[in-house]
Amino acid sequence: MSSFGHDRFPQLLRAEWTRFRTARGWALAMAASVLVTVSLGLLVAGGARTTCVTGKGEGPCPAPLVGPDGTAVRDKYYFVHQPLKGNGSITARVSDMTGQVRLPDAVPGVRNVQEGVVPWAKAGLLVRQSLQQGTPYAAVMLTGAHGVRMQYNYTHDVPGGPHNGPQWLRLTRSGDTVTGYESDDGKTWTEVSTVELTGLPETVEIGLFATSPGALWDMAKAFAQATATFDRITLQGANGSWRRDDVGVSLESDGRTPHHPGGVVESGDKLIVTGGGDIGPATVEGGLRADLMLIGGAIGLIPVLVGAVTFVTADRRRGLFRTGPPVALLAAKAVVIGAVAFVTGLVTSGVVIPAGLAMLRANQNPIQPITLQTELRVIAGYAALTAAAAVLALGLAALVKRAVVAIGLAIALVVVPYLLATAGLAPWLLMITPAAGFAITQSVPTFAHVDVDPSLLGGYYPLPPWAGLAVTCGYAAIALGAAIAAGSRRS
Repeated sequence: MSSFGHDRFPQLLRAEWTRFRTARGWALAMAASVLVTVSLGLLVAGGARTTCVTGKGEGPCPAPLVGPDGTAVRDKYYFVHQPLKGNGSITARVSDMTGQVRLPDAVPGVRNVQEGVVPWAKAGLLVRQSLQQGTPYAAVMLTGAHGVRMQYNYTHDVPGGPHNGPQWLRLTRSGDTVTGYESDDGKTWTEVSTVELTGLPETVEIGLFATSPGALWDMAKAFAQATATFDRITLQGANGSWRRDDVGVSLESDGRTPHHPGGVVESGDKLIVTGGGDIGPATVEGGLRADLMLIGGAIGLIPVLVGAVTFVTADRRRGLFRTGPPVALLAAKAVVIGAVAFVTGLVTSGVVIPAGLAMLRANQNPIQPITLQTELRVIAGYAALTAAAAVLALGLAALVKRAVVAIGLAIALVVVPYLLATAGLAPWLLMITPAAGFAITQSVPTFAHVDVDPSLLGGYYPLPPWAGLAVTCGYAAIALGAAIAAGSRRS
């Protein structure tokens, strides 16, 4: 047994810390990690230039529209409505839903627009505080491929029945309470959900709407539009004339011509409503994300992984042990490398996130809203990911004799899956490999009712933040535990 087994742990911990801080190579590895990640992040931030075509011509994009909870949202749809004073309801049947979708051009330069609807095309009943974009609302709707849903305040989605044919819908308002219903025959009704819209004014707007997010291809959204036929329309509490608004429609560069306008056609007792856009979170259109500043984080982890591996293998080369380090020594090394890696990650993210966001703002780029709590989670989360990755590499080094093999394994498990997911390849690897921990850096949630390209560049993470970090920590615990168990058997 090595003499390390007789040392008290605090003394061993102090000795390992002294070894680390006095070895120039390990300190340089941590400095290199900071330099690489910060440099790549600031390079991205400094080179970002976002422009938009508005009625005044091409120029800086406007600040993102925000919903009641501060989330960036889209609020574009065609609305046929009436004012409702006090309590009331609207009932209608969506008897048909069609649309147009732009697909990749079969002939270069010739727009390929075909009949069809995208999965999250929406048509139904809507009640909202006002026509001002971003204000509270509740809606019950039929979607292109997700059945009946009730959605409210942009970020909330409640599933109803899995219908995709003609469907009766009803929306009632009682004070601040709005309830959505569905029915197959207009006689037997099933409640979809009840929501509270706090502070709803006495007079609200209630009516029929249609909208459709773009068709998703080539990491972008192309033109799509939904057309819904409403009949059997009845109102309680409102009996005025229909008003028609293409809410949020954008204008061509001339400042006058609507771009992909919606509309409504009256045919007997039917209203045929056409609209494009979306009512929901703006996960891509809402601006640049804070986590893009950590785009070089995976590359920046490589020096940390190398340093963690050599922190073990250097002692093996010195002959302090032949197979694996004693348990106490390994535990001390894990504490030291984990703490150093955490500080390294904290310095990295604590510099590149605020500095990168400041550069984006200085260049007049729209930025996804981020709360202080989320920003702190991203900063501290990257630090925790760096620490977990370092402990994982250390555990691998204790189990594998050759340093080059341990380094290769660590990079293959942590870095490679992230790079593949960034390119849109095998995003499922971010669920089953230690690279899942990068989910802790996501600054914009992944919403189930918004389709996004399965790429990290589009903000897609298959796991929630803390679940992803838990996967990485689990791998680190297993590797370290296996190394400790192997050391105990040797003892």
